[in-house]
Amino acid sequence: MTPLETVREVYRAMRAGDDAAFTALCTDDLVWQQSAGFPGGSTWHGAAAVIENVFRANARRWTGFSFTEEEIFGTSSRVVVLGHYSGTAPATGKAMRAAVAHVYDLRDGKICRFRMFADTQPMWQALTA
Repeated sequence: MTPLETVREVYRAMRAGDDAAFTALCTDDLVWQQSAGFPGGSTWHGAAAVIENVFRANARRWTGFSFTEEEIFGTSSRVVVLGHYSGTAPATGKAMRAAVAHVYDLRDGKICRFRMFADTQPMWQALTA
């Protein structure tokens, strides 16, 4: 797979809840960095930590949480994806839409590092009454 195909497959696996496919697309030493201001944001190590602390946590924190890709471009070792998050905070009933950039670094055809840069203000506005 090309780097762009790998990242597209990562998104497919995330949306489908295909943990095995997600894990297979990542290196064993995966580093997943979320913006510090992101709800629950932190740095996670390994696919299992990302699945539990990012994917599962977002599903608990938001109703209908999703990421929509708007642009994707890359090189042989880095892919950048621009898009937005959307979802509704169950506690407040408020919807959000937040601009985001994802940066993937690849090694030997697998994701070894992910960095997220997001406008978290819309998220926090939705989460607070």
